Amino acid sequence: MRLIVIIGIVVAGITIAYFMSKEQMDQKKLPVIQPKDLKSEMVNPELLNVGIGHRIGDFSFRNQQNEIVELEDVKGKIFVAEYFFTTCGSICPVMTQQMTRVQKEFKGESDFKILSFTVDPATDSVSVMRRYATKHGAVDGQWHFLTGKKEELYALARNSFFVLKPAEAQNLGDAGSDFIHTNNFVLVDRELRIRGYYDGTSISDVNELMEDIKILLNKK
Repeated sequence: MRLIVIIGIVVAGITIAYFMSKEQMDQKKLPVIQPKDLKSEMVNPELLNVGIGHRIGDFSFRNQQNEIVELEDVKGKIFVAEYFFTTCGSICPVMTQQMTRVQKEFKGESDFKILSFTVDPATDSVSVMRRYATKHGAVDGQWHFLTGKKEELYALARNSFFVLKPAEAQNLGDAGSDFIHTNNFVLVDRELRIRGYYDGTSISDVNELMEDIKILLNKK
């Protein structure tokens, strides 16, 4: 009888170990995206030869509560970044609706943040961003609507997040600074590495984004 019990315990242990191992193997492995992995049109030519080791660069902007939000505030956390503007009548409302879904899924998760950078800071002042954030139910401290100097916002978009594609830019006569209009959501991990790009107007892409966020949150 004792032998049967021992054999049962061993078999149960092997079975549990097998399924745990299978689950780990089946779990999606997210890539670490480097400048060299992207289309050359998305990346400053000077960065194409950087190879590996890219991290999101320093930034400092004001959020909808007129608080300074810096890179240090998201180090060690998972976050999603997007570029938008409050007066956009095309893709931005859809993107905001989808980002609201993301916030709802991870509401109260202290290790997850959303950063929405404006591409039109001349219009999107702190007070304008505050009204927009309130209208869309943004949770203060988790979803930051960020504004600041245009050249700094655009440099971050081009040289850290690589959100700009040629088809998504219009030259509006702003010397040295095309108008960035992109549907990209960018997923960044605790080590400030880019782990994925997602179409912020696509329900299926955003569903995938939320699953990928869960993978990163579970990896300490």
